[in-house]
Amino acid sequence: MLGRLGMKRVLAAGAFALAGTLAAGSAVTPATAETLRYATIGEPPSLDTQMGTAVVATMIAQHMFETLYALDSKSVPQPLLAEGETVSEDGKTITVTLRQGVPFHNGEEMKADDVAASLKRWAEFGARGSTLGLDTVEATGDYEVTITLKAPNGAWKSLLAQVNGGPIVFPAEIVSAAAGEPVKPESYIGTGPYKFSDWRPNRYVELVKFDDYAARSEPADGMAGNREAVLDTLRFIPVSDVGTRVSGVQAGDYDYAEFISGDLYAILKDDPSVTPYISASPIFGLLFMNSKDGILKDNYALRRAILTALNMTEALQVSVGDPELWDAQGAFFTKDSVWYTDAGTEAYNVGDPEKAKSMAAEAGYDGAPIRLLVSTNYQQHFDQANVFKRQLADAGINVELDVRDWATLLKQRAEPGAWDLFMTHHNTVADPALLTFMNDNYPGWWTSPEKEALETTFINTSDLDGRPATWAEIQKLAYEQVPAAKVGDVFSFDIAAPGFKPAWDKAPGFQYFWGASK
Repeated sequence: MLGRLGMKRVLAAGAFALAGTLAAGSAVTPATAETLRYATIGEPPSLDTQMGTAVVATMIAQHMFETLYALDSKSVPQPLLAEGETVSEDGKTITVTLRQGVPFHNGEEMKADDVAASLKRWAEFGARGSTLGLDTVEATGDYEVTITLKAPNGAWKSLLAQVNGGPIVFPAEIVSAAAGEPVKPESYIGTGPYKFSDWRPNRYVELVKFDDYAARSEPADGMAGNREAVLDTLRFIPVSDVGTRVSGVQAGDYDYAEFISGDLYAILKDDPSVTPYISASPIFGLLFMNSKDGILKDNYALRRAILTALNMTEALQVSVGDPELWDAQGAFFTKDSVWYTDAGTEAYNVGDPEKAKSMAAEAGYDGAPIRLLVSTNYQQHFDQANVFKRQLADAGINVELDVRDWATLLKQRAEPGAWDLFMTHHNTVADPALLTFMNDNYPGWWTSPEKEALETTFINTSDLDGRPATWAEIQKLAYEQVPAAKVGDVFSFDIAAPGFKPAWDKAPGFQYFWGASK
């Protein structure tokens, strides 16, 4: 990590870069007090978020496009464009009643044909469309859509609330014409509180207030409830250099900047020219174990020995630093989530090398090398892997690092015979069904009779009271069979100019700016 002098050099370099950018006339343009100037990490790809999962695209597009449901502060899906629903006894037929009088940005009213066409296109071509298991969808009235699933899917409502790679609603003629190609900017027509205005490549994407927005009447609660556009304009400016983002907010040229390096937090939290916002939605590191091939295949006892050796607190201290930015807790969801459970977590963060050595011997481990695939592109991954290598050596477990660039790692991890462990991370998700280790086809390939039985129960019911209890059993099983070891929660942080007032105290997973003022 950089020291304080290094931080000052980063900030100074950023200020110099910003001055050069402004002199060239290629970035920030004058804005009124009613304009939010948001410095993003870079230029977004298409804002058609049915077709992609890029965070920077979702963060912008969610102000324009909406879904049938939205997640509240407990990650429970609530109606947004939907008014309500009925589900058949077998769980495969869902009839959604739509809100009436909701206008698109082109002035036309949203109706069932638009929703049906949007869902059909998302299910066929969308980034997350296959997760629903859609059989058919049709408009069965002007304000009624009937969805038929190939099999019951208990996560259906959470999937229909996804803004990242999810089923945003367009007018029917737009999605029908686009099919599998991204919708073009001139056709960015949604129902959200802001509408598309302008996109100047490498300068900014601009959205403006939609005066005819049909807001829900319920109080705002997370992404659910009332959405009010207070600011007239949202201007998203690509600024790839973190130092430039920081110095731009300090100088008053930006109102908000995202994804600030954790090494800068100790300085910026006491800087009167900025206000830090720590994310309420953590990412968490994962040490995946190979369930298909190699020394760890079916050897749950050896996996538990590896887990027992790991001191996650030390790994987070080394890889993240400031304790305000991490939490060594083993549940796969935070305490404010409906999915939170501590089931199985007594096996988390044990850090006992002697116990781990004994467990490994009982598991038949003979000192053979265990290959840990890791990339230097993500410094946190690399730092954690080095800590784990040393901790496992103390337990007599021989780990060899296989260091690759991220693109090569992605290819190599798809080859079952090419690794035993690999490092990655995961964003917070709305439903446990979306966790990568729950996917039989994701590298790691965790399958077992016990998992399949619990997964069937979990997926095949929509009972929100019963599903968390089943998830608790799955998390317990994950600590017994260890498809992946969770490192801990890591919280990114953003900064804002003094006087900026968002509609939240901590930044959500995808920062939204309806309700914000300055």
